[in-house]
Amino acid sequence: MTTATRLKLLSIGAAFAVGLAAAPISAQNLRIGLQEDPDLLDPDTGRTFVGRIVFAAMCDKLIDIDPELSFVPQLATSWSWSDDALALTMSLRQGVRFQDGEPFNAEAVKFNIERSQTLPGSRRKSELATVSGVDVVDEHTVRINVSAPFSPLLAALADRAGMMVSPKAAAALGEDLATAPVCAGPFAFTERVQQERIVLEKFDGYWNADAIGIERVEYRIIPDTTVRLANLQSGDLDMIERLATSDIAAVEADPRLSLEQATGLGYQGLTVNLNNGPRADNPLGNDPRVREALELAIDRNVINQVVFDGRFLPGNQPVPPTNPFYIGTWPTPERDVERAKALLAEAGVSKPTFELMVTNNPIGLQVGQVVQAMASEAGFNLELKATEFATALQRQSAGDFELFLIGWSGRVDPDGNIHIFVETDGALNDGKYSNPEADAAVNAARQSSVYQERHALYEKAAQHYLADRPRIYLYHVKWFWAVSDDVDGFVPFPDGMIRLQGVKLGS
Repeated sequence: MTTATRLKLLSIGAAFAVGLAAAPISAQNLRIGLQEDPDLLDPDTGRTFVGRIVFAAMCDKLIDIDPELSFVPQLATSWSWSDDALALTMSLRQGVRFQDGEPFNAEAVKFNIERSQTLPGSRRKSELATVSGVDVVDEHTVRINVSAPFSPLLAALADRAGMMVSPKAAAALGEDLATAPVCAGPFAFTERVQQERIVLEKFDGYWNADAIGIERVEYRIIPDTTVRLANLQSGDLDMIERLATSDIAAVEADPRLSLEQATGLGYQGLTVNLNNGPRADNPLGNDPRVREALELAIDRNVINQVVFDGRFLPGNQPVPPTNPFYIGTWPTPERDVERAKALLAEAGVSKPTFELMVTNNPIGLQVGQVVQAMASEAGFNLELKATEFATALQRQSAGDFELFLIGWSGRVDPDGNIHIFVETDGALNDGKYSNPEADAAVNAARQSSVYQERHALYEKAAQHYLADRPRIYLYHVKWFWAVSDDVDGFVPFPDGMIRLQGVKLGS
């Protein structure tokens, strides 16, 4: 990258003014600034990171994780596998009710798992693909049977597949449950104004009510990181997620604010449309040499320094280099512009032009502009298309994209970062990548609980999907939150969620 280009990139910035109607300020009203508007507020059909943040307050799960990533009880108090690893028996918490007053019990768990498997549009199907049936042992005991050993099941039940919705509400609303979700968590859904706010009210019947010190939670949608911080500094917000790294110094210098952080579990990268509709029919979608050329045109360290002040972690895989399932035999490639040009010439492609869709927030635009500038030096012409977040996801699912800068917040088990994106029938395989050998390896990895066996299988799968490049992984985030000093008890988690148990707001 030339010095002039580097200096130009350092000056890149963007701002989107957002006007929000402020709710009455109350010591018990917690206001959280979100970077995007969530998609569907239904654990079975939702797919967004910000949606999971809202679910963390609204929908308890069968099990949860602690900050050290160990599984801990939530709606299930204990669990155990059968000797043949084909049945998971869970003891359920007694005295729990959904926010509509309906009881939570083994029948409700059976209903929820079957709904996740059969609901049209469910994103949880592949996470529960091996579940062959659910037995109601008694009112507070459930047995989940699997057709083959399935090591990621606990991790799935510690996320959206384990979130319990009211069977009564789900039966009444069907696919429209997202418009009025009813769960078993500490806060009940009250109001949603698209692109503006989501409001939840404390559920007095919550089983763990003593841990809840907030009466009302309002999530405000503010895509611009600078505007989010300004709202926090002015007192219009109490907390913001995904603080921009360029704003960390300002938060650290402000005695009214505190900085919280945690290393994330996921990745950010470029998803390529390989076979999802007519927009996949181009040199990038058709020829792996063109995709390799694009990767070699990119310097991940430059992205990290220019956009994130060196605070993130460059990477080339679904898990970060610090993860025990990272494939060391496939290290992050160095930038090689001449090799990229040679690959394009070998593919018979001259100045390939593609649309790079990015989300319409400053960070997405900045990363997109850095990639655009570097790729141009290798002969690519990338046309940026800034798109509202939920709309971008819809376009991705419909195949209305060529290249999309999008990431994944990550899961405790590596299966959650790999299978649903790489396996042919994966729920989030929006580029429609398909490689039978990769399929066989990631499916086999689900059946082993032995680290060495799973690592070997993931390495075998990586030899295919990393070479095929349906996705070009770029970096791994660190989560940064800026929090008002009026907020007490917030604990950062590596999954990036905002858990409100134990959180209190002073006057």
